[in-house]
Amino acid sequence: MRPILMKGHERPLTFLKYNRDGDLLFSCAKDHNPTVWFADNGERLGTYRGHNGAVWSCDVSRDSMRLITGSADQKAMLWHVQTGQQLFTFNFDSPARSVDFAVGDKLAVITTDPFMELSSAIHVKRIATDTSDQTGESILVIKGPQGRINRAIWGPLNKTIISAGEDAVIRIWDSETGKLLKEVDKESGHKKTITSLAKSADGSHFLTGSLDKSAKLWDARSLSLIKTYVTERPVNAVAMSPLLDHVVIGGGQDASAVTTTDHRAGKFEAKFFDRILQEEIGGVKGHFGPINALAFNPDGKSFSSGGEDGYVRLHHFDRDYFNIKI
Repeated sequence: MRPILMKGHERPLTFLKYNRDGDLLFSCAKDHNPTVWFADNGERLGTYRGHNGAVWSCDVSRDSMRLITGSADQKAMLWHVQTGQQLFTFNFDSPARSVDFAVGDKLAVITTDPFMELSSAIHVKRIATDTSDQTGESILVIKGPQGRINRAIWGPLNKTIISAGEDAVIRIWDSETGKLLKEVDKESGHKKTITSLAKSADGSHFLTGSLDKSAKLWDARSLSLIKTYVTERPVNAVAMSPLLDHVVIGGGQDASAVTTTDHRAGKFEAKFFDRILQEEIGGVKGHFGPINALAFNPDGKSFSSGGEDGYVRLHHFDRDYFNIKI
């Protein structure tokens, strides 16, 4: 499985997202310019220029026409995917961290970081079909918990919003009233900052990754813990295969271990686990720094990873991957 090395970002990667058809891959990085690539051969198609800060996340509409990005420049932007033109800018009073389109693409949830005396917040915006009708006002603002919310996504049927972040608590909010419906109890929850959150293909459950060196699988409605995957280093990114019962986990290493690893080899690997048995089934090495972003192609036949080293590595699976037996 030879990876395709995609170089285009000058700073560490922060987020990766495939469109629904799986032919385009969008990447976000700390270098201000979200980029779109062909997902089969890794060719760079173009960049979206307009942000003036690190871009933390993105999402693409179901029809692959609109891109939304959230940035440290206190803006979330809507873009026309094909032309790269800016369609609309949502302005905030603190950095925009996580962005996620609802099913149907009529709504978006955007989280903003704590800043000065502002606490973290979750904003729901209406996304107009015609950009000339687009407005910046929020239809709901939920004042968040202490610390940063690293990720917020829509729950089943857009009825809820699931959030997680620095305080290590996963919360489910009512997306109409903003009421807190559920939060994870301390026993089953993560012990340190939750860095990442990824939904299963059908949206019925989701995976979280944490600096406590584990990833956990949860039921999206009941918030009950289903599985835990334990690894040796802090987890920065998680993804779930839409095809096989596999989860992939990527991360960094403790600063104390940096001097003990071989500096030449790309020691940072994406580890694959059996989703049911919770056992590690393999790893893909190659990055020269922690892995910050992971995404599976919707067809389940390839995945990509984005690293602190500024590279995106695109992996098309060999045939034997589909026959792994434990």
